[in-house]
Amino acid sequence: MQLDPKQALSLWHSVTLAGMTEGQPDLTTRQMAVLLHVYLADPPHTVRGLAAILGISKPAVTRALDRLGDLGFIRRKKDDADKRSILVQRTVAGSVFLREFGDLASRQAETV
Repeated sequence: MQLDPKQALSLWHSVTLAGMTEGQPDLTTRQMAVLLHVYLADPPHTVRGLAAILGISKPAVTRALDRLGDLGFIRRKKDDADKRSILVQRTVAGSVFLREFGDLASRQAETV
């Protein structure tokens, strides 16, 4: 199904409102982009790698990861192969959140 721009914005709006109604945490666009990349792209993920792929600074990635870590959606681990590098790992809580978010988005798409 191809959405025109108005339909796409309407879908985004309804998903956002439904998430608020269901009490999902407020994530910035940057935080959601980082989270989705960590879960949709094959690991390993590092701060440096995420910054390069997403086209944002390492401090911006770090701030997003701080929030996502506080929510329990990701965890950080020192890279045993490179002590200067931090690996970003998925968590069960993050998987559950994204599954529920995906279900919510799918339900909302049926109304567009």
